[in-house]
Amino acid sequence: MTTPRVRVLIIDDSALMRQMLNAILSSDPAVEVVGTAPDPIVAREKIKALNPDVLTLDVEMPRMDGLAFLEKLMTLRPMPVVMVSSLTEKGAEVTMKAMELGAVDVFCKPTDSATGGLQAHGRELIDKVRAAAHARVRALSDRRPVATAPRLSVTTIYKSTDRLVAIGSSTGGVEALRDIVLALPPDSPPVVCTQHIPPKFSASFAERLNGMAAVRVKEAADGDRVVAGHVYIAPGDQHMEVRRSGAALVIHLHDGPLVTGHKPSVDVLFRSVAEACGSKAVGVILTGMGRDGADGLLAMRRAGAATIGQDETSCVVYGMPKSARELGAVERELPLSRIAEEILRLCHADVTRT
Repeated sequence: MTTPRVRVLIIDDSALMRQMLNAILSSDPAVEVVGTAPDPIVAREKIKALNPDVLTLDVEMPRMDGLAFLEKLMTLRPMPVVMVSSLTEKGAEVTMKAMELGAVDVFCKPTDSATGGLQAHGRELIDKVRAAAHARVRALSDRRPVATAPRLSVTTIYKSTDRLVAIGSSTGGVEALRDIVLALPPDSPPVVCTQHIPPKFSASFAERLNGMAAVRVKEAADGDRVVAGHVYIAPGDQHMEVRRSGAALVIHLHDGPLVTGHKPSVDVLFRSVAEACGSKAVGVILTGMGRDGADGLLAMRRAGAATIGQDETSCVVYGMPKSARELGAVERELPLSRIAEEILRLCHADVTRT
């Protein structure tokens, strides 16, 4: 039996952009563009008539903007959506809101899209759409409130950077990371995160989390000292590592080729934590397509770190955690709602044993 093609509806107010997106997606035999729409009003009727598997949705459109449409869609007819956004600060901020509303992923329109830049990024768009087709999408009304982790009275212990939490995520990871970070107390151990996300979007993501969380959240900068009560998000276009500098831990950012198909790569982060921290770390792999992070998490576990994988039921896409589990890298598998609590328990238990 042949696998059914992913049926896509393109929603964009630009006729040229609709044509280009159509051409790119249609070039993959596993994808079928079933229709296009210039705005959400037209799209609403086409969704009813065509029943697509995935939508690509522009952010700024006439008659109804993408955010307002997405909120209605996720309330009345939840389905996988890939946001198509401009690589600007405004585009990043709006798209982060879209991810919180339930969009599965984001594809950035290259700045040189009019001269062939969009076609150069065609494989990325196709991969995101195909991954979205396998995503578990929940209605806004069905989303559970963010879990609140218990406050452990270990403030003075966590002032040491002996313990470090490293988290890797991809598709669906924006919401998953939000749940974990908002459940961390202000005296949390330091956390370093690699999320597959475009540049500029990583800064916007960190700023939004920082405005909601008890910990301080920032986009990592090269040379940052890793300190308790802080969460460091890898920039969207650089690999992030953690290195020892005497007794301290320091962030190191660098350019370079893709690793496991990504930059930033979860494998790069996890391997550096395995080397720098050994058993004094907790590694967490969250929802995402592919296998980035599996080898790195295995390196952490072999170095003595505790390792956690998000379970299949709570993942948007059970790809990265599944690969890590099959490799033997995951020590314990948990639903998203229990991961923050387990992180703190492991750090506290490790401290009390020493």
